[in-house]
Amino acid sequence: MDMLWQDRKTKLKQYMMQHQIEAALLTSPASIYYFTDFYSEPHERFLAFYMEANSQREILFVPRLDEQAAAGAAKTEAIVAIADGEDPLQVLKAAVQRPQRLGLEKNAISAARYERLLEALQQPQAVDIVDGIVALRMFKSEHEIAKVQHAVQIVEQVVAHAAAVAAVGMTELELAAEIEYQMRKLGADRPAFETIVLTGARSALPHGRPGAAKLQQGHFLLIDIGVQANGYCSDITRTFVIGEATQEQRRLYDTVLAANQAAIAASKAGISFAELDRIARDIIAEAGYGQWFTHRLGHGFGMEVHEPPSVAAGNTALLQPGVLYTIEPGIYHPTLGGVRIEDDVYIAADGSAKVLTSYPKQLIQLELGGR
Repeated sequence: MDMLWQDRKTKLKQYMMQHQIEAALLTSPASIYYFTDFYSEPHERFLAFYMEANSQREILFVPRLDEQAAAGAAKTEAIVAIADGEDPLQVLKAAVQRPQRLGLEKNAISAARYERLLEALQQPQAVDIVDGIVALRMFKSEHEIAKVQHAVQIVEQVVAHAAAVAAVGMTELELAAEIEYQMRKLGADRPAFETIVLTGARSALPHGRPGAAKLQQGHFLLIDIGVQANGYCSDITRTFVIGEATQEQRRLYDTVLAANQAAIAASKAGISFAELDRIARDIIAEAGYGQWFTHRLGHGFGMEVHEPPSVAAGNTALLQPGVLYTIEPGIYHPTLGGVRIEDDVYIAADGSAKVLTSYPKQLIQLELGGR
């Protein structure tokens, strides 16, 4: 399995040599995990992976408190631990040679640290290597998809549990707590993002936070959740009706479902992400709800829950084998409430779309007891 990480490093080195980049310093925890198999959230501390294009020299810089964990997990040639009392940039300066041309993930480093880093390494500027890393991470291997599928299996069990334990009178926060407990119980490392549980008019908040609102008969219940397990994420949304759905609720739900299904049916290598967005958006607009579909159709994910590509009107790039993304049309009506249906889709080697999520999408009316 060490060959997997070595292959990733080799591909990054090829990119570096093509762009005359002598050395790279990665500071995104997800990218460091991708190239070393070591994951940590450093918070204010310094975590970085240094590698040179034309040699085997590589160093993982970790906070001292992570040294033991890194030694047991990291696929790297050397580890340098930095104590809390040390200046990490001075430690970095002492450990590496001054490169002629340094590559950085500029979206993963603050402006203040960027300036201090250039000063410490005596660099006039650095080259942004985000595009090179994105090009590698965006195309998932079968090894990665197996991990994503495991995360999907966990999250779908959690959705089923949420539907089973929900009760009239329960608050959004209480149901969110049940959901997150079940994630851990089933083996997730953590939620992939803040759990979204919304009911009633609040379900029309696309990224609303669960609060004190109580589940009531006749309301939509929108659940958008994901887990991270073994370093990879899942992301799913299902919307239920508590009790008997009205004709208006059914029409709204069926419109979102039709948009979801049409975009998935059109998914294949060679179609553009913009075209997928248009297909779903046209269905919602033709039903008269266009003004209430207020976000892109979907996004890529993997080690992080939001990664390229963006499944949006402006992205004319074509789907290719290896891309992994969500399809999640939604309607957010100010009085009826909101409906979103989200699935995880992968383009296989033969160019066909494989839907990784399987939780039922037909309208489910929850017959809930009270509390």
